[in-house]
Order: sequence, then C-alpha cells, then structure tokens
Amino acid sequence: MAYQVRIKRKTERGLDKLPENVRRLLYLLVTNLQDSGPIQPTWRNFSSLGDDRYHCHLTYRYVACWTHRKGEIIIEVYYVGSREKAPY
Repeated sequence: MAYQVRIKRKTERGLDKLPENVRRLLYLLVTNLQDSGPIQPTWRNFSSLGDDRYHCHLTYRYVACWTHRKGEIIIEVYYVGSREKAPY
C-alpha cells in the first residue's frame, strides 16, 4: 500500500534553514514513509510517542516527527528541526 506524506506548511517553511544533509535525510525518510508506512524501525532512535505520533533522529542534532491514524493512508510530518525544541 502506498502512503501519502504531507509536510505541514509551517514545517515546510523552515526547511530552508536546515543544513543540506538534513534536508536530504528528510527526503529519504519521506520516501521510506511513502513506501512502507509510519513504522520505521531502521531509522535511528525511532519510537512511538503515543496517540498515533512517531519520531526518529535524522542526525544526532535533528529529528523528524509525524502522525498517522490507523486505517488512513495519510502521514503528516509536523516537525523537523532541533531535538532540543522537539514537541515531545
């Protein structure tokens, strides 16, 4: 099953401020999410945050957070940025 991945507008606006290697890793993560869904155990520090929310580390300093409701094909990336400011 192919999933649709959406990046929230506020998150999308901040992508230009991220280092190039972090943006590349985010696009790789988005591809993985599209292909195999919200559960990504091969990504560093992947974990469920409860309430249909997940996160993983893109690098030591940067994380991505997303949400997915069971039974839906839409995954929404709601945060990409510093792990110190992550909403979890």
